[in-house]
Amino acid sequence: MSEPSEPTAAVETTEPPKEDVKLATAGKKQAKKKVEEEVEEEEEEEYVVEKVLDRRVVKGRVEFLLKWKGFSDEDNTWEPQDNLDCPDLIAEFMQNYKTVQDTKKKEAVGKRKVGEADAEGEESRSKKKKDEGEKARGFGRGLQPERIIGATDSSGELMFLMKWKNSDEADLVPAKEANVKCPQVVISFYEERLTWHSYPTEEEEKKEEEKKDKN
Repeated sequence: MSEPSEPTAAVETTEPPKEDVKLATAGKKQAKKKVEEEVEEEEEEEYVVEKVLDRRVVKGRVEFLLKWKGFSDEDNTWEPQDNLDCPDLIAEFMQNYKTVQDTKKKEAVGKRKVGEADAEGEESRSKKKKDEGEKARGFGRGLQPERIIGATDSSGELMFLMKWKNSDEADLVPAKEANVKCPQVVISFYEERLTWHSYPTEEEEKKEEEKKDKN
């Protein structure tokens, strides 16, 4: 008589059903795709140019100072033009940049012209003042006559050497002009140089005659 066989134990499998595997795989792909999209969106936000602020040329290469969207002015950076993909912003900046440069040139030219005009004006005023100083002689100096020091007619015309008040410089003035403008000074000059003679009386004349007769 044969021995009864031992009952076989049921083997449990750990593999999930194929449908669950498919769902899990699809879920992972969607999650990965979503993460990649979010990263791309973040990258786009991080590197969006908000405004072009300035321009410079470094070693022959044009660079622009950029204001980045979502960042402060402290994060502004200089970037080569070749690396940029914002032609509209660059065109807008260059239009304004050209206007500013033209305005600066006009202001510089204007200042230079004003400076030249001021220099010419100063030179002209200095020259005019010098000419006036050289031409202003005699009564043209606007000074008050003090006294006549001397007279001369070496030039064919009687001239007085006039001493002016509050001035150590004397100069010649025509006598006819002095007679009109300062007659009292002229009179004083003549009075200082007159010699007064006393004439003898009748008695003195008789005595003189008697002396002559005796001799």
